[in-house]
Order: sequence, then C-alpha cells, then structure tokens
Amino acid sequence: MTNGTVRLAVVDDHPLFVRGLALLLASTTDGRAEVVGSTCDAAGAAALVSRCVPDLALVDLHMPPPGGARAIAAIRRTSPRVRVLAMSGSTDPAPAVEALRCGAEGYLPKSSEPEELLPPLLAVLDGWAVLPGPLLRQLLGPTRRPEVHLDEEERRLLRAVAAGLGTVEIAERLHTSERTVKRMTAALLRKLRVTNRVEAAALAGRAGLLDEETHLAGR
Repeated sequence: MTNGTVRLAVVDDHPLFVRGLALLLASTTDGRAEVVGSTCDAAGAAALVSRCVPDLALVDLHMPPPGGARAIAAIRRTSPRVRVLAMSGSTDPAPAVEALRCGAEGYLPKSSEPEELLPPLLAVLDGWAVLPGPLLRQLLGPTRRPEVHLDEEERRLLRAVAAGLGTVEIAERLHTSERTVKRMTAALLRKLRVTNRVEAAALAGRAGLLDEETHLAGR
C-alpha cells in the first residue's frame, strides 16, 4: 500500500460494475481504496496485475473463457505477492471453492455494499481469508453444534475475530492494548483447541456464533 491507500486491480467483464466500483470506493472509503487498473479479459488478468502492481486483485468468477478461476491461478503464478479476492453474483458455492483452490485468499458476493468492502480488503492484505458466513456454514456441511464454553470476554473476542476486525479495532472495542489482544487471541486458540484463526472462525460458525453477514477467517 502507498500512503495507506489500497491499490486494486479489477478483472470483470462488466464495465459498468468496474466504473461504479471505482467511484463508490473512492467516495465511501475517503480515498483509502482506489482502482488502479482493470480488464474485461480473463486471459489478460495476469499481465494487467504485473503491469499495475496492485496490492489486491478483485476477480469476477463468471467471465468468458478462460474464466475467473484460471485468471486467479495465472495471477498467483506471475505475481505471488499480490493478494486475490474472488467475487461473484451467484450463490452457488462451487465456483467459490474452485477459486480458493486456485489461490484466492477469499470470496465476496457482488451484492456487498461498497462501504462494506474496505474492512475485508484490509483484512485480506493483513493475511486473513475472507468468506461470507452462510457460505462458510454451507461448506462445513450439516454438523452437530459443538459445545463452546467461553466467558463473555472470550465470546466478544471470537465474534470480533469472525467479523474480521483487525488487532487495532479489537483493542479499541475491548478497551485494551494490541499486545493484550494478541495474547488473548493466542489463549483463545489454545482453549478452542485449534491451531489458527481459520479453524477458530469455522468453530464459531458451527457453534452458532456467526450472524448472516460477511465474516472473516484469518490464518
């Protein structure tokens, strides 16, 4: 990022969506996110990313051949440091799963409001994986909800992690320091008997601690 601005490349075959996204991001994020390049050709996605060197590439999965998933794979091969976030207007989980397998760090529905996009974008750049709560639960499949015995502070922390808040935001919400948040998060992972934040968020979903909004899972 340059001066705290998230540089985005958009791979989407709907020019109106791209232009609208660029305008809305600029106005709703106070300039903290900007589109620095776009292409409507999935085959040219890797070249675009190499040329404009964004922090993050947004790739529509439903594009003409070779398609969004292959575009993601090509970007990952040629620009491994660039994070990739898949987007789709479909509720079918199959393309999202394929995108994750091709190297995307996450998936967001195209129905997301522009003002809701900045936190997930920043979270992906911070090393988190992004999935909507309903999709996460669908991928997990029907299972009996595990018993999670947490006190109120631990539950607040787990919900904040699942909601994609960064360390600074969690510290502000819990009225504590960033160092304390990191210590508390490590202790929470141990208590849940999981090894990373992805598993913690999945456990939160199975335990019914996620609502119907977009949630984030970090590594």
